[in-house]
Amino acid sequence: METTSQVQFIQITEKYSGQRLDNFLIRELKGVPRARIYRLVRRGEVRINKKRAKPESRLAVGDKVRIPPLVMEQPGTLPKPSPGLITALQEAVLFEDADLLVLNKPAGLAVHLGSGIRLGLIEAVRQIQPEWGEAELAHRLDRDTSGVLVICKNMNALVELQAQFKAKTVCKRYHALVQGNWPAELLEIDAPLQRVLAGSGERFVRVSKEGKPSKTSFAVLERFSAVTLLEARPQTGRTHQIRVHCQYAGYPILGDEKYAQNSGKVAKNPQAEAKYLCLHAAEITFKRPGSGAPLTVQAPRDRTFAAQVARIRKKLSNSD
Repeated sequence: METTSQVQFIQITEKYSGQRLDNFLIRELKGVPRARIYRLVRRGEVRINKKRAKPESRLAVGDKVRIPPLVMEQPGTLPKPSPGLITALQEAVLFEDADLLVLNKPAGLAVHLGSGIRLGLIEAVRQIQPEWGEAELAHRLDRDTSGVLVICKNMNALVELQAQFKAKTVCKRYHALVQGNWPAELLEIDAPLQRVLAGSGERFVRVSKEGKPSKTSFAVLERFSAVTLLEARPQTGRTHQIRVHCQYAGYPILGDEKYAQNSGKVAKNPQAEAKYLCLHAAEITFKRPGSGAPLTVQAPRDRTFAAQVARIRKKLSNSD
């Protein structure tokens, strides 16, 4: 069932001080698609102290946030996670303490609900255990990307982690299988990225001088005859950054249906064919909230990614 809300004015308390506006709205407006929330902010329908704001605007104690009337799902209509999903998420725990929950996200699972997605990872997590009931995403991974995902159990931890992401002190390492023989000298791609809306209504990212500064470091981990296994380390955190930078260089990620078609490369060699996106968040390093102690968490490769590497190695051994 759906219900239409009234105009809301929410005064920010110490609990939410320092949080980004978009994350605050996503939490407050459960049942409202994320894309719609961002549209409301862009159009100026959401305001802070009667002024327009940006999604990344930081809230402060005493701020008054205006939220316009909205059509929202009534509480209790959120689907329950299946037993299989519950088991998968419980088995995906890489690290947990009083503040944090770090998971090895499976490929194909959206991290939050949205258009056409009624139950995302974070909504499922909140229903599994009582101590996970207030869980919030510290960052995001694409639906088809697997690997390490940090979740905060309380608002203090979330604010601290988001401050680290904003200061670019969080180090993330990804593994990617790309088409072709990646040049050994190509160690960094520094190309601005811009989010655009195609005529079909599909949103995508492209390299553009009008875009935001975006930089990714690369290192070759292993070479095959038609495929290269890379480590990618994003220096900035743009949407689809690694995928677009690989495509821009002419070496698209295997299984990337969104961007590989625009790379000019065709998967003629069987090694360079994949049914799934071969991008995995392998490691993250940050400071633990509260203590400030450094923490590094590594995630074993997703089974689909690992299986793709195994198939390539097998084909190579059979051809010898």
